[in-house]
Amino acid sequence: MPSIMGAVSLAGIVVNNSILLVEFLKLRAAEGHSIPEAAKMASRERFRSILLTTLTTTAGMTPLLLETSLQAQILIPLVTSIVFGLLAATVLVLLVVPAIFTVFSDFGWVTVDKEQHPEE
Repeated sequence: MPSIMGAVSLAGIVVNNSILLVEFLKLRAAEGHSIPEAAKMASRERFRSILLTTLTTTAGMTPLLLETSLQAQILIPLVTSIVFGLLAATVLVLLVVPAIFTVFSDFGWVTVDKEQHPEE
């Protein structure tokens, strides 16, 4: 059960990173860049913030992950699923999300509307 709770927490963190990356991608595409170029730009722009989110969460949970006391044994599965899931999800968010967005746009499943971002 604690591991499942960790997976649910992990999903919240990863979804925020993915949503912001896709939003940045759509903004760059609305500025007139091609979708593959917009995907590269968005990944570069969001790299630091996604990496910092991962590193701070991982660093904050590492002491609990390494704890050997009996009281911490219940929380270790929760922390393990968050830490290692976040490390894997960081790579997926930075590489797979832009690639999937590009493939979907090639199929015509995703369109970027310039009227959607009027502040540009």
